[in-house]
Amino acid sequence: MNTSTTPISPVAAQNPADRRTFVRATLDLGDVLLRPWGREVAELDVMLDGLVAAAADPLIALWNPFPAADRNEAMALLEVREGGWDRGSVASFAVLGAADGALLGNVTVRWVDRADGLAMMGYWVLPAARGRSVATRATRAVTSWAFRTADARRIEIAHAVGNEASCRVADRCGYLPEGTLRDSHRFGDGAYHDEHLHARLSSDPEPTDPAGGPTA
Repeated sequence: MNTSTTPISPVAAQNPADRRTFVRATLDLGDVLLRPWGREVAELDVMLDGLVAAAADPLIALWNPFPAADRNEAMALLEVREGGWDRGSVASFAVLGAADGALLGNVTVRWVDRADGLAMMGYWVLPAARGRSVATRATRAVTSWAFRTADARRIEIAHAVGNEASCRVADRCGYLPEGTLRDSHRFGDGAYHDEHLHARLSSDPEPTDPAGGPTA
């Protein structure tokens, strides 16, 4: 009787959820740097003040609300984001100007179903960075990074139907529209809004549309 067996490679034997871990990295886009949010960085004061300013911005407060009324709340938010990185479950990047270190925005990808490779993407940019394709370029970079380094299978973007700037970013980043989710999420105005659902698969081609033009 033949009792030989085919060796199982370490990668094949590994639990998919173990492979699907977000590991801290800095993504260099030339004029823009994406750095993991955290408390022990040279730009800490810039990040804290930037978070307070972002939380007070009317559009961010409506479509991407988060608690950062002052530096103490902003620091607590950084602790939460550090914890996401530590667990490998949430990758939250500060988008910074490479020349001056100014905070421009945020891009976050998090696991929805880690074992299944399903993740969700979100982003916002401060007023000074709008109209410069910052969100588009940063979201493209984080999307490619998540597919390449964390074995993401599918990444979704869900945004309020009224958030047209977010819709343009999703389109330009190759996230195909898949439908409308009715009364899907309660936003900063306290009301439930319909959301557009977009998604990209790891097997989808990279977008060919240039990241330039009037967008977020």
